[in-house]
Amino acid sequence: MLGVVVLYLGLIAAFLGGVSLLRPLSFLAIRTRRQAALFLTLGFIVVVVGGSLPAREERIVAPRTQLDQFAPVYQFNEFHSVRIAASKQQVYRALKLVTADEIAFFRTLTWLRRFGRPGPESILNPPPHVPILDVATKTSFLVLADEPDSEIVLGTLVAAPRGWRPSGKPTPDGFKALFVTTNTPGFTPAAMNFRIEDAGPAACTLTTETRLYATDTSTRRHFAFYWRVIYPGSALIRRMWLRAIARRAESR
Repeated sequence: MLGVVVLYLGLIAAFLGGVSLLRPLSFLAIRTRRQAALFLTLGFIVVVVGGSLPAREERIVAPRTQLDQFAPVYQFNEFHSVRIAASKQQVYRALKLVTADEIAFFRTLTWLRRFGRPGPESILNPPPHVPILDVATKTSFLVLADEPDSEIVLGTLVAAPRGWRPSGKPTPDGFKALFVTTNTPGFTPAAMNFRIEDAGPAACTLTTETRLYATDTSTRRHFAFYWRVIYPGSALIRRMWLRAIARRAESR
């Protein structure tokens, strides 16, 4: 999270410096274009520093969830939760049926991620009226575990060595090996779960966590910059996703 904050502070500073090159922003004590150029340069330096901060590796010692089983080690993650006034069965059903059109800002943010290009059907370009989990599992995601009314875990490969091709049909065990036993550089597997837990009478807590693991130092360094740039949009999508599930579950 520190890297995200530093990187975006740098981007804001660079933006303000760029604006001040056109018209100095005196309320920021930028009174000359020379000062604006210095502000712009310092902003870019801060961006590089934020993107280059090391990503600490985390390890799960005592697995509790299916996500812990499939992604016991990671350097990048995000976690979000929401309390829902509905049963676990209702939440699980809503989780399975919610569509992209029910998730606020989803299409706008994924359009930005695609740089406005149409592209093939995927979780970044889902068709209307189709459950978003169905789109994910039909395209680039693999179902790693599915415990009804409890937890769903999906996995995908964010990065792989150039020219690499899978030797056979992807399997949960093969995906797990990328997180646990692979020594091959260049891979970045990602696992994401939705977990439902009791939270009192007629209520439960729905959480989602995403974990990513870069298999070597160079891949980790390059991915860190990308992750810190997309993190705010990614976090917003996941929060809105949970709210969409909550609305659907509570409406029933």
